Amino acid sequence: MDQLDILLPDDFHVHLRQGPAMAAYALRSAAHCGRVLAMPNVIPAPTNLRAFSDYTQAARTALAVGGAELLPSFKLIPGMGAQAVLDCATAGAVAGKYYPAGATTNSADGVADPSLVAPELAAMEQAGLVLSVHGEDPSAPVLEREEAFLPVLDRIIAAYPKLRVVMEHLSTASAVRAVLAWPERVAATITAHHLCFTIDDLAGERLDSSYFCKPILKTAADRAALMEAACSGSKKFFFGSDSAPHPAEAKRAGAAGSYSAPVAMPLLAGAFEQAGALTRLQAFCSEHGARFYRLAPARSFLRLTRSDWDVAHEIDGVVPLAAGKTLGWKASR
Repeated sequence: MDQLDILLPDDFHVHLRQGPAMAAYALRSAAHCGRVLAMPNVIPAPTNLRAFSDYTQAARTALAVGGAELLPSFKLIPGMGAQAVLDCATAGAVAGKYYPAGATTNSADGVADPSLVAPELAAMEQAGLVLSVHGEDPSAPVLEREEAFLPVLDRIIAAYPKLRVVMEHLSTASAVRAVLAWPERVAATITAHHLCFTIDDLAGERLDSSYFCKPILKTAADRAALMEAACSGSKKFFFGSDSAPHPAEAKRAGAAGSYSAPVAMPLLAGAFEQAGALTRLQAFCSEHGARFYRLAPARSFLRLTRSDWDVAHEIDGVVPLAAGKTLGWKASR
């Protein structure tokens, strides 16, 4: 198969950042995706109606240039209050993001324990919002942070029996097993970089900071479990790129986050083909997430074409994921 048309994918986890650079990052996401769930770890944090509305307007405008739709989210922090959650829901939020305090970029004001946001979680459940969770315990050793956070998610899932929950950017076999065991209202996103690379790509021969992300890339066995989940047809797993651009100097200095938007769909096509599951790529990228978020199916298509191309060493002032590698598929709307 040298060409494949799939329903236009949705990206249920992307960082558009803010300021002048947002325009270029948004265009990269819009080139391959029709709807984009933008993460709220920006400053000022969208934790009240005014900040949420300001960031939503900026992100929506940037994506519209490329023909993509914004799926807005707010940042869940202790003390924001139930009313702020309901205000954001009324203003169009589809999700609220739970960052464990200190887990990743701009998360110092995050949640140290779910009990600290009990009123806010109850309001999210009431409003029918999705709880998007960065599932890592920053106090655990770096390779064990995802697994260490699973008991926290157990508590949240049990305490709010109607709350829909997405564990973001799975990186371990243990997390796959947990998601499968949890109720149907719990799902997970998987990134292209966790499906295609392992910790050996990051640090096997020489340290390559373009592969440094949180959660960190794991073992070949973990990657195999993620690939099996993504190809399985289970509606619990769907695409979220976690495309997280940093300026080239910051990235080379070790900032966590992989700029995957320019390469995610070609990487996924190659990975699914290698797994003998290319025909299941549409379900993973375009169907399962839309169903979970209760969105209408896409009406247009993305074309994937077999064609070798070299990933530039810098795109939009950022060192991209897979910089310098030759990929075997191209994607175009």
